[in-house]
Amino acid sequence: MLVHQREASAVLAVLSALCLAAAGAENAADMNSMDGAVSWLESEAHRIIRASKRNMKDGTSAFPPQVGIHYEAFWLRDYEYTLEGSISSYSDQELLDAARLFVKSINSDGAGVDCVRFDGTPIYMPGYGSMGTNPVADGSQFTVGVVWHTYRKTTNETLLNEVLDPLVRTLNSVPRNPETGLVFIDPSQDWDRCPYGFTDTIRKQGDVLFCSLLYVQACRQLSDLLRAGGRLEASRKWSEEGVRVTAGIRKSLWDTEAGLFRAATVRCREHDIWGSAFAVFLGVATPEQSKAIAQYFEAHYDQLVQHGQIRHLPGGVYWEQGCERDEYQNGAYWATPVGWFVYTLDIANPALADRTVIDMVAHVQQYGACEWIFGGKRQLPHYLASAALPLSGIRAMLDRRKKALRNTKPDKPDSHGAP
Repeated sequence: MLVHQREASAVLAVLSALCLAAAGAENAADMNSMDGAVSWLESEAHRIIRASKRNMKDGTSAFPPQVGIHYEAFWLRDYEYTLEGSISSYSDQELLDAARLFVKSINSDGAGVDCVRFDGTPIYMPGYGSMGTNPVADGSQFTVGVVWHTYRKTTNETLLNEVLDPLVRTLNSVPRNPETGLVFIDPSQDWDRCPYGFTDTIRKQGDVLFCSLLYVQACRQLSDLLRAGGRLEASRKWSEEGVRVTAGIRKSLWDTEAGLFRAATVRCREHDIWGSAFAVFLGVATPEQSKAIAQYFEAHYDQLVQHGQIRHLPGGVYWEQGCERDEYQNGAYWATPVGWFVYTLDIANPALADRTVIDMVAHVQQYGACEWIFGGKRQLPHYLASAALPLSGIRAMLDRRKKALRNTKPDKPDSHGAP
C-alpha cells in the first residue's frame, strides 16, 4: 500500500535494531530445517503483531501494517492477512472489536474500506483517499475474510447475527462484469479504482485476476457464515456464485502458452506471478493449470525469487502502467506471497520449495520482515503481512505432504500377512 513517507526515520532505525536484537539468534542452528524455520517465523509473526498495537480513539485495539511510525491507520487487508497466518496472536475481544469496526465502516453503497484512521474515519481509496475515483476493488472481500476468520476462532453467535446482512450487502457491491462475473475496473475511466491493495499503484483495467480470486474466496467464506447462521438457501447461492466466477477466471485469464494467468484483460495484461500462485492455493486453477504454473516457477526460479521473496511479474517484465521500475510493486521482491508460491512450487520441486522458505526466514531473521526488498535495499522492516501470511500457505503445503504420505503407506498386515 502507498505510504507517503517511504524512508525510515532515525527513530525507526533504532527501533528496528532493537527489535532484531530482541528476536535474537538463539534459533539460528534450526534455520536449515523446515521445522525450525517455520517455528521461528511463527514466533516472529506473533512478536511483531503484538509490537504493532495501537489504540484507536474509541479504545479499539488497532494493528497497523508495520511496527513503527509510518502507518497512521488500521489497514483492512494487512490485518486480514495476519489472521490467515497468526490469528492466535489476538485475544477474542480484539478480534471481535476489529471485525465490528470494519463491518461498521462499510459505506452506504456497500463498499468495504481500504483503511480506517485511528479517529474512526473510514477511507475507501488508497493513499488516504487520493487514489482512484471509486472505492478500492478488494475492500468488500477482505471485510468478509476478517469476519470469517473471527467467527471461526470465537464462534460468537452475537457477532454472526449482527454481520450477515452487511456482509451480503458488501459482497453484492463488488464491481463485476455481468458477462463473466469477474471483478471489473472500468476502462472507460482514466482511474476508476485501485485493484488489489498490494498492487494499488498499478492501473489495471478490465476484468482483473487478483480481486476476482479474492471474490471467489469471499463467496466461499460468506457461504460458510450463512450456513452457520441457518440461511441455507443463501449459503447455496453464494457457493454457486464462487463456482461460476472460478469458471470465468479459467476461461478469461488463463494463458495456455505461458502456463500462467494474466493480471487483467484490458490494461496491465502481464502474467501475474502472485495471482497464479494464489489461484493454485485456492483451487481455482485446474490440476493441469496448477502443474503448468508449478513447472513455470521451477524453470524460472532465479528470475522470480530473491532471498526467498517473490516478484509480482516474470523476470524482466514490468507493468504497462505503474510505479517506478525495480521499486515497490513494479519489480521488487516481497515475502507476502511466499506461502502461495511454495504451495505451488512444491507440486514440481519440493526441495526447492523448502529452500525458498528457509532462505526467506534466514533473511527475515537477519534484517526483519521487510515490506519489500531489491538487491541491498530493504524497505520497512517488521512488516506484519510479510511475517504472518506466508505461514498459511506453508502450513497448507506441509499438510498436503502429510496427507499424501498417509495415502501411500500400506495398510498394516493382519496375522496372516494379508494387507
